[in-house]
Amino acid sequence: MVVRIRLARFGCRNRPFYRVMAADSRSPRDGKHLEVLGYYNPLPGKDGGKRMGLKFDRVKYWLSVGAQPSDPVQRILFRAGILPPPPMLAMVPKGGPRDRRPIHPMTGRPLDLEGVTVVDDSNVPEGDAEEPVSEE
Repeated sequence: MVVRIRLARFGCRNRPFYRVMAADSRSPRDGKHLEVLGYYNPLPGKDGGKRMGLKFDRVKYWLSVGAQPSDPVQRILFRAGILPPPPMLAMVPKGGPRDRRPIHPMTGRPLDLEGVTVVDDSNVPEGDAEEPVSEE
């Protein structure tokens, strides 16, 4: 049984409120859970900040026995100081300019085509190809 630490949604429409729960990974989002570990309210309070409360000792226990936090819970636990920062991915603005350079198939890195010369051009028909003229 894989245990996940994840959010269960409560509250009404347009006013979400989440509980941080330890649950079996096969159970539905708002279904059966093993333990309530805290809460998270994404709506700003009177002070302008998001509110959250966690039972630190129970969260550390579930992490020590192998529970896997979901991505949103991992960010919450990072803000609380329990987990190290999640790995950052190279984020490109959605719909922004894309890198159109060809990619090397073995390394996955973009190729630098400034110093590369094309040896065989398949677009040129064979009869039209110019042969080098030697000067003697």
